Amino acid sequence: MAERSARRATDRYERKREDILDAATVILNERGVKGLTLSLAATAVGLSTTSVTYYFKRKDDLAAACLMRGVDWLAEAAEAALATDDSRARVARLVELNLERQRLTAVGEAPPLPILADIRALNQPRRSEVFQAYMRVFRRVRQVFETPDLAWLTRGRRTARTLLLLEQLFWSAAWLPKYDVEDYPRVRERMTDILLHGLAADGAVWSPRPPPMSELAPGEGLEMSRDAFLRAATRLINTHGYKGASVDRISAELNVTKGSFYHHNDAKDDLVAACFERSFEVIRRVQRLAMDRDGDQWSKLSGAAAALAEYQLSDYGPLLRSTALSALPHEMRQQTVADFARVSDRFASMISDGIAEGSLRPVDPVIAAQMLNATLNAGAELAFWVPGVRQKAAPAVFVRPMLMGLFSA
Repeated sequence: MAERSARRATDRYERKREDILDAATVILNERGVKGLTLSLAATAVGLSTTSVTYYFKRKDDLAAACLMRGVDWLAEAAEAALATDDSRARVARLVELNLERQRLTAVGEAPPLPILADIRALNQPRRSEVFQAYMRVFRRVRQVFETPDLAWLTRGRRTARTLLLLEQLFWSAAWLPKYDVEDYPRVRERMTDILLHGLAADGAVWSPRPPPMSELAPGEGLEMSRDAFLRAATRLINTHGYKGASVDRISAELNVTKGSFYHHNDAKDDLVAACFERSFEVIRRVQRLAMDRDGDQWSKLSGAAAALAEYQLSDYGPLLRSTALSALPHEMRQQTVADFARVSDRFASMISDGIAEGSLRPVDPVIAAQMLNATLNAGAELAFWVPGVRQKAAPAVFVRPMLMGLFSA
């Protein structure tokens, strides 16, 4: 009798813990680690904050547990994909498993997966614990590309392809809600096709002509000064997350006072919004320069993508990662999401024109544009994952696999 009662108590404990994690993951995805609190999670499940501390003593314990659920799911998906010896089938399986999990979430049969990019916002020791677990899974996913027929791939290029592949899975959660769940099988087919075969038409040659960095640089005087400030802030937010990129740290990076910071920005949220606007303006400038050039859409698209890949590793970069969105207040976030959509729509127009003229394969231009956006967004972290990668090598190492297929030589 005592054993049965203990088992029931344990079951109740586990169910309530899972309920808290489900609710906290929703908050985490909407507000980031910065915006997740024990009190918000408690309210979401009808408990007092004190009751939640029975399961998670601190906010970081709760956030880390949410993120570890995502890491654990990815580990299971990687094992399922690696059950076959064929690399292309492995990629297809990962996309299939991801879309199925997103479908289950959409119909209310599974909790959402956490946005793993916010790991850096955790405090120690939780940050190291979760990141080390993620690194183990990353190395496991990299084995997708470790087959005899891909022996020509260097370790760095396998790592770059792994980063690209995982970014497509993570980014899909942002744009999949645009589709009805009954369309998910079609989306899965289109995503897999693009990953395996790219966008370029048969016979296309990889010889991008990106505009020179000097055409993407800011002007002189006040514009140059403000750009330097935003560039430093962008780099710190990408590296340390919103919470880690403190006003003190940003000011120290530029060797200016906190007063100088507030001269440029009324508040830290304004700074994040300004960093996003700077990034969007760079992308728009690249798109305009590419579209004004002579040549077919393949040359224009590959040139634009190559320029942005180089920019991420240049002295002018990087661009702000989309993960900073969770730090913005709701209204600012909505505006920034709309800016992301406009950038993506312009890429979709270029892709659509390329399909019409025959320089690009007949792919879904909307999905292809989202996948290109994901690739360019992840380019900000390429130097971390592939140490020593040169600026001029970034397009071939990272963008070419997206535009010509993950398995193109």
